[in-house]
Amino acid sequence: MDFKLELVLLPVADVDRAKVFYVEKAGFALDVDHKAGETFRVVQLTPPGSACSIALGTGLSTSAPGSAQLQLVVSDVEAAHAALVRRGVEVSDVQEFPWGSFVFFADPDGNRWAVQQLPARAY
Repeated sequence: MDFKLELVLLPVADVDRAKVFYVEKAGFALDVDHKAGETFRVVQLTPPGSACSIALGTGLSTSAPGSAQLQLVVSDVEAAHAALVRRGVEVSDVQEFPWGSFVFFADPDGNRWAVQQLPARAY
Protein backbone atom coordinates (compact mmCIF):
# COMPACT_ATOMS: atom_id res chain seq x y z
CA MET A 1 0.00 0.00 0.00
CA ASP A 2 1.30 3.47 -0.91
CA PHE A 3 1.03 6.32 1.59
CA LYS A 4 1.29 9.41 -0.59
CA LEU A 5 1.74 12.88 0.83
CA GLU A 6 -0.44 15.03 -1.40
CA LEU A 7 -1.52 18.04 0.67
CA VAL A 8 0.15 20.16 3.34
CA LEU A 9 -1.71 22.86 5.27
CA LEU A 10 0.06 26.22 5.34
CA PRO A 11 -1.05 28.69 8.02
CA VAL A 12 -1.41 32.27 6.76
CA ALA A 13 -2.91 35.48 8.14
CA ASP A 14 -4.14 36.93 4.84
CA VAL A 15 -5.42 34.36 2.34
CA ASP A 16 -5.62 36.74 -0.62
CA ARG A 17 -2.09 38.08 -0.06
CA ALA A 18 -0.72 34.53 0.23
CA LYS A 19 -2.59 33.43 -2.89
CA VAL A 20 -1.07 36.30 -4.90
CA PHE A 21 2.42 35.47 -3.58
CA TYR A 22 2.22 31.77 -4.42
CA VAL A 23 0.64 32.22 -7.86
CA GLU A 24 2.32 35.37 -9.12
CA LYS A 25 5.71 35.18 -7.41
CA ALA A 26 6.39 31.53 -6.59
CA GLY A 27 4.74 30.25 -9.78
CA PHE A 28 2.42 27.72 -8.16
CA ALA A 29 -0.72 26.60 -10.01
CA LEU A 30 -4.05 27.59 -8.50
CA ASP A 31 -6.07 24.36 -8.21
CA VAL A 32 -8.98 25.38 -5.99
CA ASP A 33 -10.37 28.53 -4.39
CA HIS A 34 -13.59 27.60 -2.62
CA LYS A 35 -15.49 29.54 0.02
CA ALA A 36 -18.36 28.13 2.08
CA GLY A 37 -19.78 30.91 4.20
CA GLU A 38 -17.75 33.46 6.15
CA THR A 39 -15.77 30.97 8.24
CA PHE A 40 -14.42 28.55 5.65
CA ARG A 41 -12.25 29.04 2.58
CA VAL A 42 -9.73 26.69 1.02
CA VAL A 43 -7.15 27.68 -1.57
CA GLN A 44 -5.14 24.77 -2.97
CA LEU A 45 -1.94 25.45 -4.90
CA THR A 46 0.63 23.14 -6.47
CA PRO A 47 4.30 23.83 -7.15
CA PRO A 48 5.36 23.18 -10.76
CA GLY A 49 5.93 19.45 -11.31
CA SER A 50 4.88 18.46 -7.80
CA ALA A 51 2.45 15.71 -6.78
CA CYS A 52 1.99 17.46 -3.42
CA SER A 53 -0.03 20.64 -3.02
CA ILE A 54 -0.37 23.22 -0.27
CA ALA A 55 -3.68 24.39 1.16
CA LEU A 56 -4.24 27.72 2.82
CA GLY A 57 -7.40 29.40 3.87
CA THR A 58 -9.83 30.21 6.64
CA GLY A 59 -11.02 27.61 9.12
CA LEU A 60 -8.38 25.05 8.14
CA SER A 61 -5.76 25.23 10.86
CA THR A 62 -5.11 26.52 14.35
CA SER A 63 -1.35 26.80 13.71
CA ALA A 64 0.19 30.26 13.87
CA PRO A 65 0.74 32.00 10.53
CA GLY A 66 4.40 31.77 9.55
CA SER A 67 5.08 28.59 11.54
CA ALA A 68 5.55 26.21 8.59
CA GLN A 69 8.84 24.99 7.15
CA LEU A 70 8.75 23.21 3.80
CA GLN A 71 11.21 21.94 1.22
CA LEU A 72 11.08 21.60 -2.53
CA VAL A 73 13.54 19.53 -4.58
CA VAL A 74 14.68 20.68 -8.02
CA SER A 75 17.08 19.34 -10.63
CA ASP A 76 18.82 22.72 -11.08
CA VAL A 77 19.02 25.06 -8.10
CA GLU A 78 20.65 27.83 -10.15
CA ALA A 79 17.72 27.84 -12.58
CA ALA A 80 15.25 27.75 -9.67
CA HIS A 81 17.05 30.69 -8.07
CA ALA A 82 16.94 32.67 -11.32
CA ALA A 83 13.23 31.93 -11.81
CA LEU A 84 12.34 33.02 -8.28
CA VAL A 85 14.38 36.22 -8.59
CA ARG A 86 12.80 36.96 -11.97
CA ARG A 87 9.34 36.61 -10.40
CA GLY A 88 10.23 39.01 -7.57
CA VAL A 89 10.81 36.59 -4.69
CA GLU A 90 13.41 37.63 -2.11
CA VAL A 91 15.57 34.52 -2.19
CA SER A 92 18.96 33.73 -0.68
CA ASP A 93 22.08 33.14 -2.71
CA VAL A 94 22.82 29.50 -3.54
CA GLN A 95 24.39 27.76 -0.56
CA GLU A 96 26.43 24.57 -0.94
CA PHE A 97 26.37 21.78 1.64
CA PRO A 98 27.55 18.15 1.46
CA TRP A 99 23.87 17.11 1.30
CA GLY A 100 22.98 19.43 -1.56
CA SER A 101 22.75 22.96 -2.91
CA PHE A 102 20.03 25.20 -1.48
CA VAL A 103 18.25 28.52 -1.77
CA PHE A 104 15.84 29.79 0.86
CA PHE A 105 12.86 32.12 0.83
CA ALA A 106 9.81 32.97 2.92
CA ASP A 107 6.24 33.91 2.09
CA PRO A 108 4.71 37.17 3.38
CA ASP A 109 3.67 35.46 6.63
CA GLY A 110 7.15 34.07 7.29
CA ASN A 111 6.52 30.45 6.31
CA ARG A 112 9.98 29.27 5.30
CA TRP A 113 10.91 27.33 2.20
CA ALA A 114 14.12 25.52 1.28
CA VAL A 115 14.76 24.62 -2.36
CA GLN A 116 17.29 21.79 -2.69
CA GLN A 117 19.23 20.30 -5.54
CA LEU A 118 20.38 16.88 -4.43
CA PRO A 119 24.06 16.06 -4.83
CA ALA A 120 25.10 13.65 -7.56
CA ARG A 121 24.77 10.09 -6.32
CA ALA A 122 27.59 7.60 -6.72
CA TYR A 123 26.15 4.29 -7.89
